[in-house]
Amino acid sequence: MVLALALASATVYGVADFLGGMATRRAAVLAVTGLSQLTGLVVLAALLPFRPGGPTGADLALGALAGLFGGAGLVLFYSGLAAGPMSVVAPLTAVTSAGLPVLVGVLLGERPSTGSLVGVALSLVAILLVSAEPGSSARQALAGLRTRATLMALAAGAGFGGFFSVLGQTGEAAGLWPLAAARVASVVMLAGVALALGARLSRGTGALALIVASGVLDMAANVLYLVAVRGGLLTLVAVIASLYPVSTVLLARLVLAERLARPQIAGLGVAAAGVALIAA
Repeated sequence: MVLALALASATVYGVADFLGGMATRRAAVLAVTGLSQLTGLVVLAALLPFRPGGPTGADLALGALAGLFGGAGLVLFYSGLAAGPMSVVAPLTAVTSAGLPVLVGVLLGERPSTGSLVGVALSLVAILLVSAEPGSSARQALAGLRTRATLMALAAGAGFGGFFSVLGQTGEAAGLWPLAAARVASVVMLAGVALALGARLSRGTGALALIVASGVLDMAANVLYLVAVRGGLLTLVAVIASLYPVSTVLLARLVLAERLARPQIAGLGVAAAGVALIAA
């Protein structure tokens, strides 16, 4: 059940990212991000009565901290994409966001089986392969490593990994309230960044349907992840949830007819093997 929830979370995250990426082709990035985050907050408000819980101050504080990590990760990720090649930024961000929760889980005393750890290693390789920009060469990737985009990507990955790690430490009795605290914190942060840069949310209305759909699915993925991580090991659940690039690239192939590069095709196979080992 935990594995199924984690896989569902990864799938929905990937679809949300695909729709958000489509929206950024029609509207400003910060407008898309801000409006999708607000949409998610509305969705969560509707879900709270069904899993109200009784959060402690620590649960809410952890939720807010997770939101700050996630919000910072978004800003740094988009900044990294602007500063360097996607072939460097996307894979480094994805692998870092998956690897950090593994480290945190081990430090907290989690001890997955040897087979599961091999599955985790394969999943990290799969994320690296699937996230690579089609058509990019190893030489281009190495050249990109010499730019500040590398630091941006690592910092963005740390932000996303921090979100997964901190949210996983909230208590089950808290219900969905930690997510509410996380989303409020991230919305406030992104609003501050948008104001500082002079961005306007109205610039995102040209892609409103895509933005709303992305926001709804992103929050749904967050809920699935939260339920999964409360029932399983952070070391395993966060890595499975971080396989979201798989559904993104598959949608790009099916909807946009984008060709999959050989490394991406290999990454899909490696991801399947990693998940199978973790499940076993």
